[in-house]
Amino acid sequence: MKTVFVNGTFDILHPGHIELFRVARSLGDRVIVATDSDVKIKKDKGQTKPINDLCYRISMLESIKYIDAVHYFNDRKGLEDLIRVYTPDILLLGNDWENGDVVGKDIVKDVRFLPRVGDYSSSSIIKKILINNLD
Repeated sequence: MKTVFVNGTFDILHPGHIELFRVARSLGDRVIVATDSDVKIKKDKGQTKPINDLCYRISMLESIKYIDAVHYFNDRKGLEDLIRVYTPDILLLGNDWENGDVVGKDIVKDVRFLPRVGDYSSSSIIKKILINNLD
């Protein structure tokens, strides 16, 4: 059984996230998703994030047909521990991480990067909501 591991914030789900999960499923038999805890997101992205809390994000992720299991992590070690538990064949990330500090790259057999789909991002969705609320 080939396992694909995906991790990220997944605060506001958009078509780019769904494509990431769809591609992950096409690469393997089992897709495991890990998402950052609320505390970690606040530490990394500021006190105004996340927009959606951990329970909401996990619930949304669990409803996606391409995903087999969803977990969360509080820090780098927690993410590394999850990757070690599942020993995935592939770690799949968005290509914005291609030159970044990829957690788990020394644990998995293969790290792959998916090109960004369209101009989707949680930040751009938030900006659009704020602009539309000014009308």
